[in-house]
Amino acid sequence: MQLGIMSFADMQPESSPGQGSNGMQRLKDLMEEVQLADQLGLEVFGLGEHHRADYAVSAPAVVLAAAAAVTKNIKLASAVTVLSSDDPVRVYQDFATLDLLSEGRAEIMAGRGSFIESFPLFGYALEDYDELFTEKLELLLQLNTQEKINWQGKHRPAMRNLSVYPRPYQPSLPVWIAAGGTPASAVRAAKLGLPLMLAIIGGMPQQFVGFINLYKQTALQSGRQLSELQFGVNNHVFVGEDSQQAADDFFPWYAAQMSRVGRERGWPPLTRQQYEQARTPQGALMVGSVQQVVDKILYEHELFGNTRFLAQASVGAVPHHLTMKSIELFGDKVAPAVRKALGLL
Repeated sequence: MQLGIMSFADMQPESSPGQGSNGMQRLKDLMEEVQLADQLGLEVFGLGEHHRADYAVSAPAVVLAAAAAVTKNIKLASAVTVLSSDDPVRVYQDFATLDLLSEGRAEIMAGRGSFIESFPLFGYALEDYDELFTEKLELLLQLNTQEKINWQGKHRPAMRNLSVYPRPYQPSLPVWIAAGGTPASAVRAAKLGLPLMLAIIGGMPQQFVGFINLYKQTALQSGRQLSELQFGVNNHVFVGEDSQQAADDFFPWYAAQMSRVGRERGWPPLTRQQYEQARTPQGALMVGSVQQVVDKILYEHELFGNTRFLAQASVGAVPHHLTMKSIELFGDKVAPAVRKALGLL
């Protein structure tokens, strides 16, 4: 099982309108985080796309290209690229360029996004949410396998015998489908033979067993072998030397971010009681000691048999030194223990 880190580069919104001092510092810190993950031997670093004041990254490929210059081995993935509101040609070119710069370490995780700001920003109608993703994914996959493109859709001008460059260093770019548990996403990924990444951001992991089983069953019905499938999960993770101290350090930042999002969606603020419930052995929130996080990763692996696990670091504007310590413990302590338990060492 591959182990890695992902981040949305959460940050405090700028205090001075029109200035980017907080964003500058957050991106500087982010480069240190990805460099540390690479030095610790983690396999993947994923970076999300958002168009909001409380996240520093709207252009993952640009930031990942900067990360390519300070890393050597770690795979560099979007997590996710909001494909519904982007141009598949430009996405392909950006990540093919990243692949050349990183000597074959680029990946795309394509998703529909958990926020909707990008739709009006780039002139798309929200009612076309699923249709846009379906059509643009089809084009992206064609671009990834064919140098000459003949394609026609509804939401983009047709392409007639056109070539798209540059081509990546890899024979083709790894393209994953990222999902939050919608059954249609599992079916889509399985029928297309694409790897699937499931985000578990709340509740109990047990409730997603049916979703993963649907992916496996659909893949089998589509003529694929289970041994061929790649599928991953990601959870919110914060690791500390001491369980209680980790919980106390992380809670204010996590609660502030989750409550901020909750206000927009009509949810009540996150309470400490809810937070502690999510930290229980069967809960989705992986906050605590090294052993607690190891046990939860292994628990999910028993449930799903996943081939990749990504720890979503720095949920909320967690101070940089705490995020770095959590990544250090994840790479130096958690990852080796998980690999040993799974017979990967």
